[in-house]
Formats: sequence, C-alpha cells, structure tokens
Amino acid sequence: MLKKQVFLSIAERLNKELRVVPLLYGSLGLEQRLQTDLGAEDIDILIPEVFLDEKWSCIVTLMEEHGYVLYDLREHAFEKAGIRVAFASIEDLTPFAGIDPAKIPVVEESGVRYSLLTLQDYLNVYTASSQDGYRKNTKHKNDGQKIRLIKNALGIAQGI
Repeated sequence: MLKKQVFLSIAERLNKELRVVPLLYGSLGLEQRLQTDLGAEDIDILIPEVFLDEKWSCIVTLMEEHGYVLYDLREHAFEKAGIRVAFASIEDLTPFAGIDPAKIPVVEESGVRYSLLTLQDYLNVYTASSQDGYRKNTKHKNDGQKIRLIKNALGIAQGI
C-alpha cells in the first residue's frame, strides 16, 4: 500500500506541475487491476516520450525537489528511502504490445488522475514481456505466473 501512496503523490505532482496524466504500469498497476498483492518491487510510471527527452530536466527537478535521487539514467530511475521509481515512454506500448495510449482508461482517485491498463492490456504486455530477452535474461523476470493470474481473472481457459 505504501508504494501506491507514493505513486499517487508523484502522480499528483505530475498532474499539477507538468499537466501530465501518468500511467501506473508494471506489477503495481497489475496489483491495482487484480486487487491482490503481487509484491511489486518498484513503481513503474509511463509518461509522454517528450518528458524523457527534451523535458527530462523537468522530471529530474520534480523528483529531486521531493527527495528522490537519480540512480540510473539509462532506466530513468530514482530512489528515496528504499523505494524505487522508474519512468518510461507511454508511446512504446504501441510497438511493444499493440496498445493505443489514447484508449487507456483514466482513473481518478483522491483527486489524482492517472491511467491504468485493462486486464486485456496487461495480458498483451506480459505476453510480449515473456518474449523479451532482456527482461528474461538480465532482469530475471518470470512473467508466466502473472499471465496465469490475468487469464484466470479474465476467465480464459488455460491449457495444461
């Protein structure tokens, strides 16, 4: 629950200071959709590509003003008190998993606006991720369990 509150705090600043509606991504976003604890290790946030390129300094300033330290420029990752937050491009969803960012539902919680993938979108993401060599080999991720949870929630029959 702490990571969700941290995300809401960051999303609120993105809404107010940069007029960005971020996407809660990764395991934490899937936890929200499934209403179950998956032990998310970090907070993954997707934002418009322009904020990772020309306007990256705006993100760095926003995060540093709130006590976060940039620890991995390649991954656009910050840390504060052991909680890691990484940013990536929302536009990458289309070539990666066939998801149109314009069709992702927007949620409002405690006055904070953010996007959240549908379960079908998550199925597309984790299916694509399971084929990603970097994710499997370097990050040592096994997405099979998440795929099974999503399919179960969607009522999709699974082969044995």
